[in-house]
Amino acid sequence: MITIIDYKVGNLGSIVNMLKKLGVKSKLATTMEDINNAEKLILPGVGAFDSGIVNLRNTGLLDTLNKRVLEDKVPVLGICLGAQLMCKKSEEGKEIGLGWFDAEVRKFNFPKESTFKVPHIGWNYTDIAKDSKLFTDMYEDPRFYFVHSYYMKASEKKDILTETAYDFTFTSSLERENIVGVQFHPEKSHKFGMKLLENFVKHY
Repeated sequence: MITIIDYKVGNLGSIVNMLKKLGVKSKLATTMEDINNAEKLILPGVGAFDSGIVNLRNTGLLDTLNKRVLEDKVPVLGICLGAQLMCKKSEEGKEIGLGWFDAEVRKFNFPKESTFKVPHIGWNYTDIAKDSKLFTDMYEDPRFYFVHSYYMKASEKKDILTETAYDFTFTSSLERENIVGVQFHPEKSHKFGMKLLENFVKHY
């Protein structure tokens, strides 16, 4: 059973459907009991950093979530905004993030004449920076679907799981112990995303 944190940010249906294709049951978490009973967690999200963290805080689940993740070491996968919320702060707003990673979220900033547009939308490759169960038996040349204007910048190199080139090389996923955050959308990334979610379910 995968517990998906529902804090009213983004469409959860595509994640639920992808897990269903894998034969994995999922549950939307809206109460402390849901979080306390979780074996594995997914923190999804689409939209702005400040509204995301405020929505998450307003659920009243934050203390329980921090305990489960940081003390009980429950595996958690952050997706897109969910991954960014795992960082300390963002250039997109003024709110303080969860701080699970020593990382900040920064905005893509290219010259007007650049061929690289913001937001970064579409398929892109990932270079795996360290061994991880998340990429066990992954298809060759893994690529995933991105939609974002901001990217994660980690202070500690050991936390960087994958990197992606878009004018410059940016961190596209982070991992430390039981905590993983991916900037891309595995639920929209066909066989690559399905394999990644399968690995999270089986190996964490």
